[in-house]
Amino acid sequence: MAGVLVLYYSSYGHIETMANAMAAGVREAGAAVAVKRVPELVPAAVAAEAGYRVDQPAPVATVAELPDYDAIIIGTPTRYGTVAAQMKNFLDQTGGLFADNKLVGKVGSAFTSTGSQHGGHATTIQSVHTVMLHLGMVIVGLPYTFTGLSRMDEISGGSPFGASTVADGENHAVRQPSANELDAARFQGRHVARIAQVLAAGRVAEAT
Repeated sequence: MAGVLVLYYSSYGHIETMANAMAAGVREAGAAVAVKRVPELVPAAVAAEAGYRVDQPAPVATVAELPDYDAIIIGTPTRYGTVAAQMKNFLDQTGGLFADNKLVGKVGSAFTSTGSQHGGHATTIQSVHTVMLHLGMVIVGLPYTFTGLSRMDEISGGSPFGASTVADGENHAVRQPSANELDAARFQGRHVARIAQVLAAGRVAEAT
């Protein structure tokens, strides 16, 4: 059974919700999944004043455990069209894994949230992909076989780069991930898991 890590950072809960939907899709495909988050960098008093969701139940991940998984799906909100500092700080600590080729051949995928329709859905995910490619990972996106990407009857995140959700930049509690956006996350989770299972089976065959 392939093992998948859904690794995320979430300030207000949108990415947390998407991460859990992503994990549900992984389970539907028959793979094992762990949902973990990266450490918060913002001081506790500042986070409380800003209304951050600080009581998230997901355990905090360590860089050392990343090679234990066959696939890693990274979720991060956008910050000016790129990765949030909390996630970038975590990824910047993978130098040892890079030097030892520990993540080469692993499946990598990503998802995001933005404060507006055009706030960096693609660029944020692509910035995660850049890191993954440097680490030698095999990139998996969200194919158009998920027909929700082509919907025109509602505002929705999502692109061939990966699932995403549109949060209200002025009042984060107003808009939570929609049914279509959550469907996209589940689809992506299933898609990643199935590819990870095939690749993992190939590695086992090579080793025997």
